[in-house]
Amino acid sequence: MSTVNPTEPHRTQFAARLNWLRAGVLGANDGIVSIAALLVGVAAATQEVTPILIAGIAGVLAGSISMALGEYVSVSSQRDSEAALIAREKLELQSQPEIELQELAEIYIQKGLSEPTAQKVAEELTAIDPIKAHLEAELGIKEEELTNPWHAAISSAISFLAGAVLPMLAIIFSPAEVRILITVIASLVALAITGGLGAYLGRSPMLKPIIRVTIGGALALAVTWGIGALIGGGTGI
Repeated sequence: MSTVNPTEPHRTQFAARLNWLRAGVLGANDGIVSIAALLVGVAAATQEVTPILIAGIAGVLAGSISMALGEYVSVSSQRDSEAALIAREKLELQSQPEIELQELAEIYIQKGLSEPTAQKVAEELTAIDPIKAHLEAELGIKEEELTNPWHAAISSAISFLAGAVLPMLAIIFSPAEVRILITVIASLVALAITGGLGAYLGRSPMLKPIIRVTIGGALALAVTWGIGALIGGGTGI
């Protein structure tokens, strides 16, 4: 009978979840903050809808492409590094198997196993799958779980677009005299939700992430509103 707790986050499931969760939450937060700040800044300078709409569409397209490209480059670099480590480990196993076996045993000794037990564990794991045993023990990675740059890129682009939708809708369809106020409130509420959701899915306390993203978003909105009002001669909220 299995003794695995189904509610406990084990590495195989958790590593994959953290990968797309990180890209998704960052993309959504960036979409909300950057587009809301851009729109608020333009709206502080003019009440005409056309310039606001043009700036918003340009910002959404540029931001989603930038997020996707950034994630792709970053994760590709990580994947290349992991692939290089795997190739080196395979070469070492082929050229010096006995030394690698002793290294593996030493790892388990350092983790608290007795020398005979560590040696037996190392031998049994090596007999089953030597590369897997060494990658997990020495490097903490699994060959079948290498990060996928396309997954991260697509997740970031889609989440950025999803985050950008709310401030776009809020500022376009709100009355001119309160469009900035409504956009700010809607954006801060959305940031609080995404911050809390990210913490919940990551199984961490929610209060600090909510406070961080909300304060950060508020500062960004305040700065761009001030610039728009100052340069464009806007009249405020």
